[in-house]
Amino acid sequence: MRRPAALRAVTGLLVVPALLLSTAACGSDDDKGSDSISSKGGLPAITAGTKFGEKPTLAKGEGAPPKELKIEVISAGTGATLKKGDHAQIDYYGQEWDETKPFDASFGKGQLFPVNIGGGGVIEGWQKALDGQKIGSRLEVSIPPNLAYGDTARGEIKANATLVFVMDIVKGTSIPAAAKGVEVPQRDAALPKVGVNTDGKAPSVTFPKSAAAPKKLVSEYVIEGTGPAVTAKDDIVVKYDAFLWDGGQNFGGTFGNDMTETLSLANLQVKGLKDGPVGKKVGSRVLLVLPPDQAFGDQEQQGIPKNSTLVFVMDILAKV
Repeated sequence: MRRPAALRAVTGLLVVPALLLSTAACGSDDDKGSDSISSKGGLPAITAGTKFGEKPTLAKGEGAPPKELKIEVISAGTGATLKKGDHAQIDYYGQEWDETKPFDASFGKGQLFPVNIGGGGVIEGWQKALDGQKIGSRLEVSIPPNLAYGDTARGEIKANATLVFVMDIVKGTSIPAAAKGVEVPQRDAALPKVGVNTDGKAPSVTFPKSAAAPKKLVSEYVIEGTGPAVTAKDDIVVKYDAFLWDGGQNFGGTFGNDMTETLSLANLQVKGLKDGPVGKKVGSRVLLVLPPDQAFGDQEQQGIPKNSTLVFVMDILAKV
């Protein structure tokens, strides 16, 4: 599942891990690790780096690849079980079934790959493989084309490729369904009024009929949570809806699909979206209004008109 183009223009703003949008080769450096370990279920053998936390290498798959998703728990963790709505951070190594070199990996790069369980952004095979697994586990997974990239080639990944991954579930965070805290009076009649429901569904947004769009960034509490304040270096898990000030048109968001998005504030390019959440408490619902100089200025962005004022309603659910 991928976000609409207009929405990617705003939140792609993120530095997206290679698994999603590119498949640059990782090279074939030899890894020193544990002895080879063969799969009990017929998946390619892990030829080095067999323990959790070690960078693995894989043998070439033997015979025809499985036609269904296949998951083998190489070592079971003792942490909480991942469920829909949770946030996980993964170290991974990816290789095609019939190849001997990786097309991508996060091991050794110092940056874990974020996944929102039950959300979008990653191939379906990843979502299915991680749901129900324990934090601290190492998995080996083969993903058939229909749960990966299908008949579309991706960089070095061939069309109709079966993908094999080793995944270490390093961290996990349970994410609440919605903001929860103290309702803050919305007294400014020149700003949109935002609903205060806490059931995880999209809050209502009522735009003022004749008010001029603000000239400066607006960042206001709708519900004030009790968590720690967000800093400019944080990665935050949010639900949100996004609107154009003119006409109140919704151009994207995650509330309607009951999904979350992880925003790495240090890597965002839109200044208002980068700065707006800073200082707000985790657990809060905030109204952000981004004037053009805090958004895209005089540049049209994939359906977002130039000189647009943008409005975000955002539940800040966790720091990860």
